[in-house]
Amino acid sequence: MADLFMKQAKQYVGARPTYPPELFKFIASKTPCHDLVWDVGTGSGQAAQSLACFYKNVVGTDTSIKQLELAPKLPNVRYERTPPVLSWNELEQIVSIQSNLDLVTIAQALHWFDRRSFYDQVKWVLKKPHGVIAAWCYTEPEVNEAVDAVFEPFYATTDPFWAPELKLVDDRFSTIDFPFEPVEGTDHTGPFEFVAERFMNLEEYFTYIKSWSAYQTAQEKGVELLRDEVIESFKRAWNEDGHEQKVARFPVFLRLGKVGNL
Repeated sequence: MADLFMKQAKQYVGARPTYPPELFKFIASKTPCHDLVWDVGTGSGQAAQSLACFYKNVVGTDTSIKQLELAPKLPNVRYERTPPVLSWNELEQIVSIQSNLDLVTIAQALHWFDRRSFYDQVKWVLKKPHGVIAAWCYTEPEVNEAVDAVFEPFYATTDPFWAPELKLVDDRFSTIDFPFEPVEGTDHTGPFEFVAERFMNLEEYFTYIKSWSAYQTAQEKGVELLRDEVIESFKRAWNEDGHEQKVARFPVFLRLGKVGNL
């Protein structure tokens, strides 16, 4: 999984949306304590820096050193590179002792995990019974009617280059296995819906597309997804309203649960 994002790490951090504050406020409201968070698959630290505003300490782990090098340095955030498979001994040494975490977060990454083994470790490190796991994904941006009308058939052509795991994202995490209990104040584990917004011009929109793992895979197979005719179609649609900058809305889907007495 890390290899898919290795070559476009800078594009990834520069093009991806910033998660909305409402998402973190909602998550933080569901954890009784706010001492320690494990942000798994932290990448370039997009979620970790927001979590640092609500929790005393954050441990962000990732397998990609290139992504971690781009993460913001904050006094209460510790970043650690980990192997793809984290042993129980490494979990205790790098992340936390047993029953010590208030929250585990996974932003746009749970679909890549060996979830059975990962969930066992989550249940071990979270405080019982109210420790919380929060995992979310976001789907493709919605700009306006003209741009989206070009994007939808274009996106369909990229299907052969996506990893099978991305089907879980297309399903908005509604079908992902998630063996946890609803937190207080809710009667299900989601998905709960939020929206991330980002101002973009057309070049930034293209940079976002180039940050896809599918774009990288297509390039390696000698396929250019953003062919000249595709670029021209996007240009016509983008310039239709006369505004260079546009708001791209990324739907966010959160699964949220507590560990209980497992």
